[in-house]
Amino acid sequence: MNLYSNKQKWKVILIAIALGLVGISLFVSNSIVQKVHEREKQRATQWADAIQKKVELVELTDSTFSRLRDREREKMQLWIEATKEVSKPTALDQNADFTFPFLIINKNTDIPVVLVDDQNTVSGHINIDFSEQDIQQQFPSLSQQEVTQVFEDSLLRLTKDWQKTNKPFTIEIIEGFFMTYYYTDSRQIRQLEKERDSLISSFSTELINNDGLVPVILVDDTRKKILGTNLPDERVQGDLSSILAQFEQQNEPIVMRFGNNRQLTLYYERSPELMQLQYFPIIQFLIIGLFVLIGYLIFSTFRKAEQNQVWAGMAKETAHQLGTPLSSLLAWTELLDQYEENKAYTPEMRKDIQRLEKVSDRFSKIGSEAKLDQTDIVYTIEQIINYLSPRLSKQVQINFDPEFHPAVPHNAPLMEWVIENLIKNAVDAMEAKGQITIEISKQHKLAHIDITDTGKGIPSNQVKSVFQPGFSTKKRGWGLGLSLVKRIVKEYHKGDVFVLHSELNKGTTFRINLPL
Repeated sequence: MNLYSNKQKWKVILIAIALGLVGISLFVSNSIVQKVHEREKQRATQWADAIQKKVELVELTDSTFSRLRDREREKMQLWIEATKEVSKPTALDQNADFTFPFLIINKNTDIPVVLVDDQNTVSGHINIDFSEQDIQQQFPSLSQQEVTQVFEDSLLRLTKDWQKTNKPFTIEIIEGFFMTYYYTDSRQIRQLEKERDSLISSFSTELINNDGLVPVILVDDTRKKILGTNLPDERVQGDLSSILAQFEQQNEPIVMRFGNNRQLTLYYERSPELMQLQYFPIIQFLIIGLFVLIGYLIFSTFRKAEQNQVWAGMAKETAHQLGTPLSSLLAWTELLDQYEENKAYTPEMRKDIQRLEKVSDRFSKIGSEAKLDQTDIVYTIEQIINYLSPRLSKQVQINFDPEFHPAVPHNAPLMEWVIENLIKNAVDAMEAKGQITIEISKQHKLAHIDITDTGKGIPSNQVKSVFQPGFSTKKRGWGLGLSLVKRIVKEYHKGDVFVLHSELNKGTTFRINLPL
């Protein structure tokens, strides 16, 4: 009979089913995570394609601006030639025809020009966005001469800015007298540049404000300059190369190539939602496992308490049932003792009755608080050996010759029960033939009681199971003897009992530890 073995099998089956459910759930969760990851990758790729098209559009506008500036410079050169032609001394000739030069001059309606002589004095201007009237309105307290001076100073400041982007033209009007023509882009080009800058600015704005996009970093071809990112500032203030390496471990970067061997690289990582989704199954199973563990401990405690009540109830009922026949047997023994021919038998009968009284006393103590007496443990062991020796097979030899007599707090009837169960278990293991050795030692405020037999030993896979209720290697055993031993030593004496050593076909050693 092996109830514990069957229980173990059911535990293994249930654990296997639980692990199977966990595996299926993790597989489904990983599939969902993979699908979400592919969608995020697709969105990042689409966004990179959009950026590439916009950058290509910007490059196209830049080349267009370059061509427009070249044409405007040609127009400026033609315009200057026309103004130079009408400024020659021959312009005083009444027969001279300046229709074409004036036609060219009058066509300049959008390119701002400021004419400055070699004395750095403004000689003329056209297509300027402000006038002296604007200054007069802004500063009404200024005189007309002061207004004119402010206006000319403003034009001179403009010429310094203009010559940074457009090289001015210096023309010798008459011998020794030079004039410099400063100009800037036309209103049309400036408007287009403004639109272009707005488009470029929208790249970063779209990137930063796009909450639905995964965390991304757009870098130039050197991978040292960030062109755009939707990460907070504190994340990109550190070492950029290490951040890019972290992103690259999660996803392969997207490279965008343009003309002139120029390229931009988009690095992106998994979204926080995806990272949380990856760990969600683990968290879920940890929480479920915690609840299952708490439930198991609660039910196990209730079951153990119920078992204790059943054990105590059965033990007390057994002690109660034994009381009546014991009293009757004692009376019959007294009656038999009155006859001389029976006096040879009654002493042994009294020993058995005393033994039954001890057994009854043991059962009555189950479920109650046992009184522990600080007495010699050797005496208790000798008492049970003296009782068992005549009743065991003559081929069983019990060796007990202690040199150490410790005073151990224990309950003698219960401890005799423990030793008796272990000796009987050893006799069964030896098949009523062999030696049982009992030794007592002391270590770290503990008394060690070692009971060694020369029996068949215990398989290593059963060593941890021998104290479980229902475990038995005998076909007709209930598997309660060693369970009682464990309960008495641990719960009543605050000690421990375990298999110290066991070897097949050589024997087993049980050790009892009792606090001194």
